[in-house]
Amino acid sequence: MDISVVGAGHVGLVTGACFADLGHEVIVVDNDVKRIANLKKGIMPYYEPGLEELVKRGVREKRLAFTTSLKEGIDKSIIIFIAVGTPQKATGEADLAYVEDVARSIAEHLPGYRLVVEKSTVPVQTGKWIAHTIKTYHRKKHIADVASNPEFLREGTAIQDFMKPDRVVLGVESKRAKDLLVALYKPLGAPLVITDISSAELIKHASNSYLSMKISFINAVAQVCERAGADVQQVADGMGLDPRIGRSFLNAGAGYGGFCFPKDVEAFIKISEQLGYDFELLKAVRNANELAKRSFAQKIQKALWVVRGKTVGVLGLAFKPNTDDMRYAPAIDVIEYLEGEGATVKAFDPQAMKEAAHLLPKVKMCQDPYEVARGADCLAVLTEWNEFKELDFARLKKLLRQPLIVDGRNIYDPARMKALGFRYISVGRA
Repeated sequence: MDISVVGAGHVGLVTGACFADLGHEVIVVDNDVKRIANLKKGIMPYYEPGLEELVKRGVREKRLAFTTSLKEGIDKSIIIFIAVGTPQKATGEADLAYVEDVARSIAEHLPGYRLVVEKSTVPVQTGKWIAHTIKTYHRKKHIADVASNPEFLREGTAIQDFMKPDRVVLGVESKRAKDLLVALYKPLGAPLVITDISSAELIKHASNSYLSMKISFINAVAQVCERAGADVQQVADGMGLDPRIGRSFLNAGAGYGGFCFPKDVEAFIKISEQLGYDFELLKAVRNANELAKRSFAQKIQKALWVVRGKTVGVLGLAFKPNTDDMRYAPAIDVIEYLEGEGATVKAFDPQAMKEAAHLLPKVKMCQDPYEVARGADCLAVLTEWNEFKELDFARLKKLLRQPLIVDGRNIYDPARMKALGFRYISVGRA
């Protein structure tokens, strides 16, 4: 099948590369001239495990191409995926200007039937506006169907999530659109959830908001555990064995981040308000996440007694492991809090330091965890990279001014840390 994907970001590039790997002819469109030029050279715009190899294979086998011309993408495809950014406005709403721009361009260049598919995370009823825009600006009689196909790609495992999805959601309102998308996704062998467009749009926001709620819930439970002398991980294990609850996303820590969860929670709150419903539950989820970040920063402050003039070493900057994404990363809030209290911060992350250096200009970026520890009064863990789980703790202890570790991801065993001679503070574990 001939496919174009508009947007070469975290969603669009993975989507295009994976469809090409499945044997389709794919052209990825982006208006960022430098990004497209780099992709043609095999240079990735961000880190995602396995993506570089996938892209290079698609280009080598002539199934994957890149262009800055949206008209070229429209001309060469039957299905057009819109995967452009929907950044958050100051009001909390999603900014749909990029989506509208693409819809207008499709209308102006439509050479015949096309299926236009929302892939970006958009508010409910966006599909109706895309259809309205295409109808308004298209002066000929060509037909265009609109559909919704929300993405569920987790950074760090995006390729696996695409190739082996737990479900594929297809919001369609014509038989032709349904048949095209069913044929496109059938080889993946995943359950197909076929709905109307509005329901498909809501599934994505509802899913991310629910997962955010689970994280905020267990972080709130962690607060209770600390005060009661209980262990939040044991509580989560006991809860998670109930099949109605499940263990995933019940990991207490320094709060969630990334582009999806914070933005989608805010957007869903705003969408609900516009529809006449005050989603108080999601407001509490948002507030609990802010509390989790602030509480972790205060743990460090309390452990050091006086922060001013001291050095805090930070392990992990990205919002999660296996990505270089710093968007809404809890590390930003924690570090800015510590710097505001007069601390000096040094840090290491396997992938995110280049981006972090722009966001946190006062932080000294180090070559490895041991350089971070050298001369630091405290070591704080903010991202659960695997390489942090088996460090040389004897070496760390010698490098630190005091053997203090404050763990925002609960990656170490408290008994082991105590046996190694560390003062160890984690989240929700007395």
